[in-house]
Amino acid sequence: MRRLVALLLVSMLSLSVSAAGQSGEDQELSREEIRESGLEFVWPDPEASPFDSRHDIWIAVLFEEDSNITSIEVITQVCINTGVCFPPETDEMHLKETPTENLADDMKIFESWADVDRTAAYINWKFVLHHEDGSSIDVPEQGFGWKHWSNCWWDNGTWGGTDTHCQEEEGGLPGFAAPAAAEPMYGRGRRGAGLHPPRVRGVA
Repeated sequence: MRRLVALLLVSMLSLSVSAAGQSGEDQELSREEIRESGLEFVWPDPEASPFDSRHDIWIAVLFEEDSNITSIEVITQVCINTGVCFPPETDEMHLKETPTENLADDMKIFESWADVDRTAAYINWKFVLHHEDGSSIDVPEQGFGWKHWSNCWWDNGTWGGTDTHCQEEEGGLPGFAAPAAAEPMYGRGRRGAGLHPPRVRGVA
């Protein structure tokens, strides 16, 4: 019973993002909403390619160095091709130490790597911003603000994406992996494999 209640709560939380939009369609807060929160830019952006579920996902935020933001947490939720959404996970983001091309001197980047399952259809996420005065805000206040699809997914009875690896892998087909999908699997991606921070663009 407790497990059923937990899964229902997770499903309700994911509805804030996943219920809207079409299969394979990324979603995010508007540029105005992002700036109102105190951030300047968020990666992956709408122009990014679908993520490869065999690797971890790079999530990052750009903000002004003189901002009163002291730390940022990212809350992620992975949903797999069987229709199961894992419980949300919270991770502290860290200041990006390596130089980033075209990054202004008065800007900083906080980054994090999200673990995903090989059969992930999409990932939802949001941020928690902590400030110098001890206050904190959720971005957005309710539900998730971002939804990014993988390059191989199954949704509403349709396969989609730019790759077919999830269709070919044993246990990747909906209906066969449901028992195993009840528990999350971690560490299957190769952190940073083939991924590099994109150029900072679209920043005023």
